[in-house]
Amino acid sequence: MTDAFIYDHVRTPRGRGKKDGSLHEVPAVRLGAKVLEALRERDGIPTSQVDDIIFGCVDPVGEAGSVIPKAAAFEAGYAFAAPGMQISRFCASGLDAINLGAAKIAAGSDDLVIAGGVESMSRVGMGMSGGAWVMDPSVGIPAYFMPQGVSADLIATKYGFSRDDVDAYAVESQKRAAAAWADGRFARSVVPVKDQNGLLILDRDEHMRPGTDMQSLGSLNASFAVMGEMGGYDAVASQAHPEIEAVNHVHHAGNSSGIVDGAAAVLLGSKAGGETLGLKPRARIRAFASIGSDPALMLTGPVDVTEKLLKRSGMALSDIDLFELNEAFAAVVLRYIQAFDIPSDRINVNGGAIAMGHPLGATGAMILGIVLDELERTDKQTALVTLCIGAGMGTATIIERV
Repeated sequence: MTDAFIYDHVRTPRGRGKKDGSLHEVPAVRLGAKVLEALRERDGIPTSQVDDIIFGCVDPVGEAGSVIPKAAAFEAGYAFAAPGMQISRFCASGLDAINLGAAKIAAGSDDLVIAGGVESMSRVGMGMSGGAWVMDPSVGIPAYFMPQGVSADLIATKYGFSRDDVDAYAVESQKRAAAAWADGRFARSVVPVKDQNGLLILDRDEHMRPGTDMQSLGSLNASFAVMGEMGGYDAVASQAHPEIEAVNHVHHAGNSSGIVDGAAAVLLGSKAGGETLGLKPRARIRAFASIGSDPALMLTGPVDVTEKLLKRSGMALSDIDLFELNEAFAAVVLRYIQAFDIPSDRINVNGGAIAMGHPLGATGAMILGIVLDELERTDKQTALVTLCIGAGMGTATIIERV
């Protein structure tokens, strides 16, 4: 099998996923084109030699549909020879796009792949693509369907995380993200978004609230209590987990991931592919895996897939220098830390989606890039990147500097 290397990565800043967000005027296809343009210009890519462009997009409907990476390649001026593929595994779509690209390179079918993702949540709202899991009782009932926020509250209840615990984690995420921006840790990878006249639209993640403290979060009402109690989902939670007598609703907008717009792209290649560009690899994709998990808890998949991945790769937790777990909800990260007894200075050291936002299809590629930059900054070697996924799944990838 051929090694799959990471040669470069870029991302846009994350704009608030609302109509008053800075990136609302920029369609998803244009966000995707921005990161494709940036990689071409930074790395001198002859785009006719790109074997595939694979983007995750969780709601590929309307203007975000019809194989958005190929549309973005047209807008970015790529050669017609560069094909495109659109995939979805909910929140892990961007990371799975990278894993799929790495698999194609490892199999010897491709030498250069651009993989990542895009989501314009201010323009194509979350859940717009529908689906039987949400809409069809014959699917939802055996899957113990409930909104993700209720599942996050179920995790907090089952594993003993209080409102103060999840709020304290959220405050720390905000502090770490603010410190990372102040220290210039994202400067190498964030590509400013400009309009057609070259005027700046956004060059910084705008969802952050660095002044967040326990007092401000304490004033927020739990977001999922009404739907859990009045909508009947607490009863579903107790049916799936009879040991839980009552769900303790602790999550709200301040300790959950932010809705944002954004795109990210990672340049992958074989050794020969990199040599054609005169590039040195920054890291190697060492191993990756996906798994199904408890659909009621829904968001504990990162624990299960990490166990699977370490076993399959012959590695131990002690072999991993840094962990990057998408902060879908604070309890997701707290459960992961609890399960593996991970020191806080080894996980999400630059903050995460609670502070900076979660542009669904792009997030997996964003956090892989963030942790690669951090490995280089701190001269560490290995990182494990993972995300929880709707319907009860997990995806994880181990990268290793070379």
